[in-house]
Amino acid sequence: MSEIYVVGVGMTPFGRMLDTDMKTLSRSAVDAALGDAGLQKADIEAGFFANASQGHMERQHMIRGEILLREMGIGGIPVVNVENACASGSTAFNLAVTFLKAGEGDVALALGAEKMFSTDRKLMFEAFDSAWDVSRDGEIRDRLLALGEGVEVPEGSTSDKPYSVFMDVYAAFSRQHMKRFGTTQRQLAAVAAKNHRHSVENPLAQFRNAYSVDEVLSAPPITYPLTLPMCSPISDGAAAAILVTKVGLKRLGLDESRAIRVLASVIQTGSDRDPSAVERHCTALAAKKAYDKAGIGPDDVSVAEVHDATAMGEIIQIENLGFCDFGEGGIISERGDTSLGGRLPVNPSGGLESKGHPVGATGIGQVHELVTQLRGEAGPRQVEGARIALAENGGGLQGIEEAVACITILGR
Repeated sequence: MSEIYVVGVGMTPFGRMLDTDMKTLSRSAVDAALGDAGLQKADIEAGFFANASQGHMERQHMIRGEILLREMGIGGIPVVNVENACASGSTAFNLAVTFLKAGEGDVALALGAEKMFSTDRKLMFEAFDSAWDVSRDGEIRDRLLALGEGVEVPEGSTSDKPYSVFMDVYAAFSRQHMKRFGTTQRQLAAVAAKNHRHSVENPLAQFRNAYSVDEVLSAPPITYPLTLPMCSPISDGAAAAILVTKVGLKRLGLDESRAIRVLASVIQTGSDRDPSAVERHCTALAAKKAYDKAGIGPDDVSVAEVHDATAMGEIIQIENLGFCDFGEGGIISERGDTSLGGRLPVNPSGGLESKGHPVGATGIGQVHELVTQLRGEAGPRQVEGARIALAENGGGLQGIEEAVACITILGR
């Protein structure tokens, strides 16, 4: 199989951008990626555009990618629109890799963009309501929330302001983990404080204020045990990656010293499993496949970006990825293993909690951070000696877990 490399990455700041449209965000990310790679628009041979909410927010369906790319002067090539919930960006990246490995071209673009923030809060939060089986909405909600039964919910620990139903689900996951493994709210706060501390050094992050563990715990509640800084915000933003084959790398005379090799790109859907069978979580299965493809194990990973839609999400996923035993995610987080300077830094970008979470752009935003880390260009948040990097990006809900998990492994 052909070796595939990331040669260019670009990303806008993530945040609330009411006055910036999708076309402007997308163009900014693509221009940055092209400039980073030293390529021209005419060099791109295929485009894969990730977006999950534009149909809901703007009623633009069906040909989103064709419209955006043509507007910025990229046409006459295959364009594929990718909608895969919060894993849309990583799925677009996977399809770009697959296109190149199939020998269909030498240069492909993966682009993710999202305009999710709105003054219409009902419209904004409803964007998430279809990320599960809507024909069984009530049944699914009840089943997922039941996972958290058996943990007492303190009075006053649920917000009276609107928030995504996914936060209720993550709260149920949290209580389930607390009940089974003894995970504490303070350990969740340690994850959030770490990610907000990391984002201080990321100029593209939505939030750049540090929090102590105690400040996270005393912040406004969302739903127990989650407080506001433990949860990812609603975000706008775009991110792009340009991938090439080894032939393209040499033919175009690109800088090989800054090219980052794709060691594995895996997509895994879930299954009907018992909640106690944590080793069969879709992310755990995807990670095993990715490690096998890359010829490495969890101990070889230098740095990771994981899907921390909440602090509990990070704890669950570092366990699924084999960075610790099941039940120990909270322990190693509180101990500092996943902080910059620790054994395995996780989310040096600030993660979704602090960097932001424009759904379709999130997975490619993770790639942006990891490419920057592997090149040694991350400045004050640089992971010393980073050689192998992993991104985990999940999307939607089906059964008792994510509907889809994507794992990307990159190396120098």
